[in-house]
Amino acid sequence: MPSTVQRFPLTLALAAALTLVANSSALAQSSPARGNLQSTNNVPLADYLGLLQQIAPAAEEGAKAYLAAFYQRCGRTLSTVELRRAMTQGEGDPVLMGLIRASHLKDSATRDQWVQQLRCPDKGTR
Repeated sequence: MPSTVQRFPLTLALAAALTLVANSSALAQSSPARGNLQSTNNVPLADYLGLLQQIAPAAEEGAKAYLAAFYQRCGRTLSTVELRRAMTQGEGDPVLMGLIRASHLKDSATRDQWVQQLRCPDKGTR
């Protein structure tokens, strides 16, 4: 298990990425005539992943692995809102956080172990 000092840079980068994504003006454009054009809950998944990639490439890589594993094991695509919730609820979904860390360390064996631990909501796994 890595020490707190070893985990701090990744945790700090992820926290910064999540803060920027949540507060990005690119996510919620407005028009004086029409008001809010797009709320942060309606951000396309590709845009959300693109912002993650700009800020923390390992977070984007880990999120993509999580999305692929979720689709393979649960038979459906995860929405942007569900992915954001997995990242921000409590300390984050342990599988997603593990996949982000494995991406940061370029550790494919650990990534594969985390993928096997992913559980589908209300269904178990496939």
